[in-house]
Amino acid sequence: MIRGRFAPTPSGLMHIGNIWAALLAWLQTRHANGQFVLRMEDIDKPRCRPELAEQALADLRWLGIDWDEGPDIGGPFAPYTQSERDEWYAAALDRLEQNGLLYPCFCSRAELLAVASAPHGLSEEGPAYGGTCRCLSPEEQKKRKAIKAPSLRFRIGEDHSSISFHDEAAGKQTFAADAGGDFVVRRADGIVSYQLAVVVDDAAMGITDVLRGYDLLDSTPRQLMLYEALSLPAPRFAHVPLLMGEDGKRLAKRHGDTSIAGLRAAGVAPAHIIGWLARLAGQTDVFKPLSAAELVQGFRLDLVPTEPFIIDSTAMKQLMRI
Repeated sequence: MIRGRFAPTPSGLMHIGNIWAALLAWLQTRHANGQFVLRMEDIDKPRCRPELAEQALADLRWLGIDWDEGPDIGGPFAPYTQSERDEWYAAALDRLEQNGLLYPCFCSRAELLAVASAPHGLSEEGPAYGGTCRCLSPEEQKKRKAIKAPSLRFRIGEDHSSISFHDEAAGKQTFAADAGGDFVVRRADGIVSYQLAVVVDDAAMGITDVLRGYDLLDSTPRQLMLYEALSLPAPRFAHVPLLMGEDGKRLAKRHGDTSIAGLRAAGVAPAHIIGWLARLAGQTDVFKPLSAAELVQGFRLDLVPTEPFIIDSTAMKQLMRI
């Protein structure tokens, strides 16, 4: 049985871009008669708010997207809220450290941004790290720790020249393993990185299939390295195109109110939102109101277009008048 998931970050209201990924992940799982898990990724506590987590659950339910396990209903792999899972992350960090795969990094944000301004210094994952702190002696590490709390970086092995995997939506992918350099698994403020937390949680919860936005494709090689280093089974991945604003950037607040709460307040029915997204995803030939459940039986991932969608004022008007 496949196990899929949706894992929102409650740092803002859910918008149609979030629901796009949630709906496709849900349809993929339900079409295969699998189990769907909802996990709240609130590991970055200063950015996340409990009321937004509650709103996300309400938005998903309103749209007809349900789950078999989650923060509100529990399940065999609880807790389903990252802020309650620190012991799992600590255990993973201990294992990586015991295997000599971590080292402290004392580089400041300003130093890392300076690297980003250099030619080829910036990747989708941020500034490529040049390894400044990789070979510091124990004495030098101790000296610097007295001045600044370090982050922890994962040491990419020399045996990793490239990483290839088949993406269920984007096809075969190959990345240079060291394209972004050694990456952070715990920040200087003690917060565990997304890369580590998502690997630990997906493995612990038995997730077999991860469908998410194309913006996270570059994260996959790093996560695959962590799965291998922790001797954990990796899921299958599918990265779908994003909904973009007219400026060509990922849909966000600056593009106007596309939140589910805002659409609901404006009187847009849930079937209108689902039907609109279904047409974008190639699951129907025309825009028409549909429930999420009506799309399950005929769902086909291969029909989802591979190019991002520009959500302009015309597209929003179309949504409002279905």
